[in-house]
Amino acid sequence: MTINVDKYKEIWDQALVMLEHNIKDKSFFDTIFYSSSIYNIVNDTIYITVNNKFCATTITNNYLDLINEVIYNITQSNFKCVVTTKSAMDEESKKNIFENETKPFVSNLNPKYTFDNFVVSDNSNREVFTAAMVIAKNPGLSYNPLFIYGKSGLGKTHLLHAIGNDIRFNQKNLKVLYLTADDFFEEYVKAIKESNIENLKDHYRDIDVLLIDDIQFLSKKEKTKEVFFHIFNLFVNNNKQIVITSDRHPNELKSLEDRLVSRFASGLSVEIKTIDYETALKILHKKIETQNINDKNISEEVLEYIAKNNSGDVRQLEGALNKLLFHIIINNPQGMITLKDLHGTFNIERQENFETLDADKIKNIVAEYYNITTNQLTSNLRTSSIVVARHIAMYLCRDLLNLPLIKIGEEFGGKDHTTVINACEKVNKKLKTDANYKQAVDELKNMLKN
Repeated sequence: MTINVDKYKEIWDQALVMLEHNIKDKSFFDTIFYSSSIYNIVNDTIYITVNNKFCATTITNNYLDLINEVIYNITQSNFKCVVTTKSAMDEESKKNIFENETKPFVSNLNPKYTFDNFVVSDNSNREVFTAAMVIAKNPGLSYNPLFIYGKSGLGKTHLLHAIGNDIRFNQKNLKVLYLTADDFFEEYVKAIKESNIENLKDHYRDIDVLLIDDIQFLSKKEKTKEVFFHIFNLFVNNNKQIVITSDRHPNELKSLEDRLVSRFASGLSVEIKTIDYETALKILHKKIETQNINDKNISEEVLEYIAKNNSGDVRQLEGALNKLLFHIIINNPQGMITLKDLHGTFNIERQENFETLDADKIKNIVAEYYNITTNQLTSNLRTSSIVVARHIAMYLCRDLLNLPLIKIGEEFGGKDHTTVINACEKVNKKLKTDANYKQAVDELKNMLKN
């Protein structure tokens, strides 16, 4: 993940809020994190500066794992955090002043994402994995462009990095560049401000393999699309490989002009589908293996529980695993971790009270409570009573069943996962401020329990 310098403060401000929530001693927190900030981000490393050596040592020895988890939750990228002092970083910067001004080529690839640690499933990603492997072995010769599409959290970004890392390792003469559509837009805006669009185009002429993530976010940026169209043609016409990901098929990118969509469709378009329970369980074992964790201390029922309740979204699956590992680190338990040890971590007790519950029952009970039909509940109607009922139903699916955001969206007429997030946030806020609203939710929970 490439992060603009302007976002450093925003990221660290969010991190401090989350860290303060986990470090209960406020005066201690204020002392060791006083004047802390993100100094720089280089490749996959975030350099965090604090007030003095004592603070740096204290944080590194006691809270580095927590910081890594918090940064991952904010950025959804596996950065390695280093805590030091500003004076130490300034001194390091001075050493680099006399280095060659020509900067080495930066690929933006995350070395942790490879073909070896990508879990393949016949039901969801075998076809796209095979296509990605072919591309990596013979970039530019077949399937150009390769267009990978599917919902968020299924491994599209992992495959992009895997293609790039394989090429860099086996074909060192080729320059590989990974970036998101937003990164490309920022480069374009910078080039406009500096009046060097031609230099931007020249920059891409030197690249052999271009990996573009989340192309759908380019849809509303008219001038940027024009520049990208010419760069796209440059790659394809010169047999340079281009791989693109999106959350939907090229033909469904309505905001992109037809000539660009037709270029995308001219190569190979492959869907990466929702992962099933078996694949989710394999991913958990693979993640544990790659992190050198002794899985003999984690009962299989724990992993099965996580896989069952988070299949369908790899990011959510990783988040649940990180929560488990954080539990182990904080509590330092001895022996085997079982479900009984994790009641607080995953709200298992609450879910066991609703063990016969499913999304259909929630939708039916909520619709009946608000005197509407289930079809109205899952429709796109925006009348106030229907919206209130829909938000509460989504919230209950998340709170009681711990369903993945994507799955909840599917249950409610194919809503986007961000719609589900917004609904749950609104309900949480109303529960804290509106007594009548809270009473309605509690009544619905009692109805569902019985």
